[in-house]
Amino acid sequence: MVVPRIPVSVDLVVLTVRCQALSALVWRRDRPPYEGHWALSGGFIQLDEDLPAAAARVLAERAGLPGAPVHLEQLQTYGYPDRDPRQRVLSVAYLGLAPDLPASTEAHMSWQPVAALTSMAFDHRRIMVDGVERARAKLEYSSLGAAFCPPEFTVADLRRVYEIVWGRPLDPRNFHRKVTKAEGFLIPTGRTTTRDGGRPAKLYRRGPAENLHPPMLRSLKD
Repeated sequence: MVVPRIPVSVDLVVLTVRCQALSALVWRRDRPPYEGHWALSGGFIQLDEDLPAAAARVLAERAGLPGAPVHLEQLQTYGYPDRDPRQRVLSVAYLGLAPDLPASTEAHMSWQPVAALTSMAFDHRRIMVDGVERARAKLEYSSLGAAFCPPEFTVADLRRVYEIVWGRPLDPRNFHRKVTKAEGFLIPTGRTTTRDGGRPAKLYRRGPAENLHPPMLRSLKD
């Protein structure tokens, strides 16, 4: 029996909040196939590395974010035969989440609002949509929403993250009550800020909890 040799790539859905919009790190292809289309950053896995190492390498070398504080987790594997018109390729997609990240060190990479990425190369829009939905779901039951915030943040800062990622407004008072009562989610720093104007707002940092009790369910009314 002949065992087929199928290349395996890693593709990254890197999301952040920039200019009050959920944005993804992409690049515009300058050659066929899909010349002129936006694409996710990616690369083939080397023989001597495992998947997490490959994802970290692609983040540094191809996405141009070396040393960036990006939370990376495996998203899904994509392997249907026609996903790449040149050859059969398996892709292991990773989701990366981080607060407002700087511009990539790679000139060809660009932050684009997710809502504007309506057409992408290969199956990258499908992968990106899956990544966005994973991010939205994780904000319901995990503390990952704080990964979009700086080290110290206000409840209003955190609420804006939820509103941008979920794409809908939230009641400020109910949101404040839910996040401050969630065990281990937020830890007061003892400091305040007036950067948003008005009364001083308490500053918090992310607590040790990984899962939220109770969860922040999108399906529930505020």
